[in-house]
Amino acid sequence: MFESIRKHSKIAMLLLFLLIVPSFILVGIDSSYFSGSSPVVALVDGQEITQNDWDNAHRQESDRLRAQQPQLNAALLDTPEARYATLERLVRERVLQAAVKKSHLVASDGQLARQLKDIPQIAALRRADGTLDIEGYKALVATQGLTPEGFEAAVRRDLAINQVLGHLGSTAFGTATQTKVTLDALLQRREVQLVEVKPASFISKVEQTPELLQQYYQANTAKFQQPEQASIEYAVLDLASVAASINLNEADLRTYYQENLAQWAGKEERRASHILLQASKDTPAAERDKAKARAQELLEQLRKNPSSFAELAKKHSQDTGSAVQGGDLGFFAKGAMVKPFEEAAFALKKGELSEVVESEFGYHLIQLTDIKTPRQPSFEELRPRLEAELRQQQAQRKFAEVAETFTNTVYEQAESLQPVAEKLGLKVQTATQVQRKPSPGTPAPLNNEKFLTALFSEDSIANQRNTEALELGNNQLVAGRITAYQAAATLPFDTVREQVQKLYVAEKSAELARKEGEARLAAWQIKPEAATGLGAALVVSREQRQNQAPALLDAILSAKTNELPAWVGVDLGNQGYTLARINRIVPREPGPANIEEQRQQQYVQWLAAAEAQAYYEFLKTRFKVQIKAPRPVSASANAEKN
Repeated sequence: MFESIRKHSKIAMLLLFLLIVPSFILVGIDSSYFSGSSPVVALVDGQEITQNDWDNAHRQESDRLRAQQPQLNAALLDTPEARYATLERLVRERVLQAAVKKSHLVASDGQLARQLKDIPQIAALRRADGTLDIEGYKALVATQGLTPEGFEAAVRRDLAINQVLGHLGSTAFGTATQTKVTLDALLQRREVQLVEVKPASFISKVEQTPELLQQYYQANTAKFQQPEQASIEYAVLDLASVAASINLNEADLRTYYQENLAQWAGKEERRASHILLQASKDTPAAERDKAKARAQELLEQLRKNPSSFAELAKKHSQDTGSAVQGGDLGFFAKGAMVKPFEEAAFALKKGELSEVVESEFGYHLIQLTDIKTPRQPSFEELRPRLEAELRQQQAQRKFAEVAETFTNTVYEQAESLQPVAEKLGLKVQTATQVQRKPSPGTPAPLNNEKFLTALFSEDSIANQRNTEALELGNNQLVAGRITAYQAAATLPFDTVREQVQKLYVAEKSAELARKEGEARLAAWQIKPEAATGLGAALVVSREQRQNQAPALLDAILSAKTNELPAWVGVDLGNQGYTLARINRIVPREPGPANIEEQRQQQYVQWLAAAEAQAYYEFLKTRFKVQIKAPRPVSASANAEKN
């Protein structure tokens, strides 16, 4: 049958076409047929947030943080907690956007202008005359992949969103009495004496027999596991590897040198003197005409005697700053002067006089006195820089094409990474003892959750085939395969005997210490005067922790003090059991006036933050927020559960 199909493949394809097309006509083609559906992870006001939305938002946030902090451990960005925090931020943005839409909030042109003015990078583009360097502004926003219009629309959107919660900060207030009551409770100090019951004192009392150690081992096999691990090989495609494969053409290098020489040589500077007859745009027309006519008269005098420029400038120029210098403005580059003045000055030859030049300040007569042309570095001087920049540019243009080849090759020739390495000039790297959950300090990409999940998938483990090409960041792909796998296993008792004994003794001695501490606490609460071994009195507070464990400090500061002395006891696990006798409440001493004022402001900020959070929770209810992705359980919570 199959042989027949091979011989008549064209007929078979036609029959399949005739069978499939009518089903599309009758049923229709869902967009997800081609694009693939993405699970919905949250709903806000009936609008879906998909897994793709979440992944894209987290990738952008990770890229932003890596750009700001190059030394940041990438593993911290790929934890379930970090990813869930991104989802919560995404939900918050959608909630506030829905509130903006329902409340018809907008940002005015005035608000936009003030906001842009307050951005330091934009403020730095202001010229001496107050005008904005438009080309510099375009280049600045282009670094974020935006046009000026797109950037300003984003700023308007943020300003509108800020109106949703921003007004709450201005309405919050706290009186001096409220602040004092709150801070007195929060910063309260208590004098205590401690008694520590250490596990080390009970080690000799711990019963140790082979049978008990075996029982402990059997009951706690999870503590004696050798985690699953694998030996792998992997290949990384990034801009550096693409750039390394590029052979530069000498002609392209020289063209790039000529095109960018002005930039590398620096800006040409010109020195000029001017005579200004002031006449702003608000000046009446008659006075402006009079000023222009006077300028024309001075120009005629200068044409007859150009050497008298300095003398005439001192006598007639209304620019008080330069008049005393004979009109001399010193050297300046393009962008430093108003446009009409700049165009005239850079059109003159050395020693020439301009015509009457009109600007927003009035009428100018300009004499060009000098030209400073920067030294042009030679081609050979710039060759290393030319090669690096041109190679990087070509790598960025070529990356998408190479990435497609990388992706297709690791999929089509899935039994090895060698074909893709040979095709693209990559290095196949190896690693041993790779684990599903990396230890702190593991280098990239072996600390990437997405990569490790793909490596330790059932198909990858069973068939030792290449993973798909995975995106780690901007212009960075990785694929890997397992070459040897060792499943998780419980280590034999004889192998971990010393570890079993150590853990058993530590646990049992801590248990004896706890029982002894609880017994003392019960007895001393009934008969406080019987307490012995109390340490020296010390004063503790949330500001003065005195190196005490957080659990102990919380117990001391939250204990009832209706009757003093009061007692608390805290089990600190392997550190033992600590009893604390609370002798007295120590009144909080007010700090300097400026500190108290800062605390009052901090208290109001707390109130504002609490009100904003409460209002946000109301908005979540109003817009029927549903987060369907489960909140990850933290490592500490898992430890407590176990």
